[in-house]
Amino acid sequence: MLKNKKIFISGGAGVIGTAIVEKLDKLGAKLFVCDLKPRPKNFLKNIMYRQGDLNFITKNEIEHFKPEYFFHLAATFERSEESIEFWNENYEHNLRLSHHLMNIFKEIKSIKKIIFASSYLIYEPELYTFKQKPHEIVHLKESDSIHPRNTCGAAKLFHEIELRFIQNFPQTEFDIVSARIFRVYGKNSKDIISRWVRTLLKNEEITLYNEENSFDYIYADDVAEGLIKLAEKKIKGIVNLGNGNSRKIEEVVDILKKHFPKMKTRIIESNVLYESSQAEMSKFKQATNWSPKNQLEQCIPKIIEFEKNRKNVLDKADFNILITSVSKKIPLLRYVKRASEKLGNNGIVFGADSNNDCIGKHFVDKFWNIPSYEKISINEIISFCLKNKISCIIPTSDGELSFFSKHKPKLLKNKIHVMVSDSESTEKCLDKLKFYNELKNTDLNPIQSSNEINDINSKRIVVKERFSDFGRQKNGLNLSKKDAILYSKKLSSPVFQPFIDGTEFSIDVYVDKNGKTKGMIVRSRDLIFNGESQITTSLEHKQIEKICSKVVEKLNLTGHVVVQGILDLQKKFNILECNNRFGGASSLSIEMGLDTFYWYLLDMADHDLSEYPFIRSKIEKKQILYPDNLILF
Repeated sequence: MLKNKKIFISGGAGVIGTAIVEKLDKLGAKLFVCDLKPRPKNFLKNIMYRQGDLNFITKNEIEHFKPEYFFHLAATFERSEESIEFWNENYEHNLRLSHHLMNIFKEIKSIKKIIFASSYLIYEPELYTFKQKPHEIVHLKESDSIHPRNTCGAAKLFHEIELRFIQNFPQTEFDIVSARIFRVYGKNSKDIISRWVRTLLKNEEITLYNEENSFDYIYADDVAEGLIKLAEKKIKGIVNLGNGNSRKIEEVVDILKKHFPKMKTRIIESNVLYESSQAEMSKFKQATNWSPKNQLEQCIPKIIEFEKNRKNVLDKADFNILITSVSKKIPLLRYVKRASEKLGNNGIVFGADSNNDCIGKHFVDKFWNIPSYEKISINEIISFCLKNKISCIIPTSDGELSFFSKHKPKLLKNKIHVMVSDSESTEKCLDKLKFYNELKNTDLNPIQSSNEINDINSKRIVVKERFSDFGRQKNGLNLSKKDAILYSKKLSSPVFQPFIDGTEFSIDVYVDKNGKTKGMIVRSRDLIFNGESQITTSLEHKQIEKICSKVVEKLNLTGHVVVQGILDLQKKFNILECNNRFGGASSLSIEMGLDTFYWYLLDMADHDLSEYPFIRSKIEKKQILYPDNLILF
């Protein structure tokens, strides 16, 4: 039934997620899988995978895939004892995330069914927990009273209520089923059985509390199979999903002893209530004509074998980011932070600037009052990065691009990535004469540049600094030959260009690490002050896009590039220059779907960017730069 169906899976790299992905892939479904974790190595290339925090996924991204089914598995880990730190984690990755996803999916026209992985922790604990050792197993039914056992259970209940709310509206054309899942265990899991196995493999003793506790343990493969059955059958609402065979802890220990004859246990007296719970599965079996097949005796050996063979299967390491010349580039700082959070990185953002009083220092997690690049060595920067676990440097000004591009190989040797092109390509962008000479024999129509005014066959002249690292001197625009000569004397190394009447454009381009254009946004420069767009508007322009893609690839650029040009009165596009960095008004392009910093962090981590398509906003947008206030306490 699910063959060739488009299925979106949240939390697809988890213990249930990996099992359900494998099964759905074998059924021939088309999968879009999302998780905070990196792509599992056993996932085939045909599976579309997106690493990142789903709190940041957009309607455009999901709508582009056109999912018919949604398996919502993503959730933060359930724990018996919750710390104060879990308070916010539960909100971000259970409550907020589920609400955000449902807010999107209720608008997705293609969706037919949503399958939510809920929890038995929703049920009233007094039904199945006791001060004394229980004599009977309590069979929990869907109709039993509810009172969430912890914040995770509360989040699951809240989303169940949200789903019920949505389902009650006549315009809702999809079905919803919430599976209240019991005690899941499986390979590469954080469940107690897997933790015990890992402890025993290290020849360490395991700690036991209340051996008389009885739990309904269900193997992850069975959970996956059960959820698929719920997707295929015409069932909706609330349904239990357990093994239907509750087992005491002492039974689990007995099974482990068969595989670890010399195992040591330490029994600790506890005031924690006894538990005796089991899923009442009548509703599930009636709807699906299926029941779980796996039992602890068959599955524990599989977990032992998996744990023996796995090699340093660790969660991804978090990393810190250094942004240089932060000045007052507040939007840039915010977008880098958002990209880091979107990836699920818990690292912090460092800001660096030679001006200790710069505004940007108040918008980063930590600030470094860095010496000027004439006074600091690359070894000092590397030392700072290694000391502070910085894996990524994002330069933001022309004056430092040459420095970082020159030292890029040495930084990479120290596992420090820098968002800049190689030295040769960078110099071509910083030097207007080199830039022109590189493109002049192509069909890309660069604007002529020369250090000799007599080379320019035009009545009106533009005069600029040849090198981009001299600061933001005002250009001499639309000057007579005489005035152009006079103006050139104010500059350190002047170049002359013909004045071209027309409309100015900036084009933000992201070029992946292989030198291929990932996406671009064309912007008209509606109001310019000191060379920066104060008002800019997005638009589609296939001619300009085609030319700019050729330009950045011809120059072997990577990362974020801003191409500037003029569409003259004859509708011919003239290439003016390239800046191999994020521009002052490039924020608009991110809002249009050019996810520059997120893509760069993925590129840095060797992800396949083809799995993260450029989805351009269907609505054109205008950006207006204006001052704002930050109130500190």
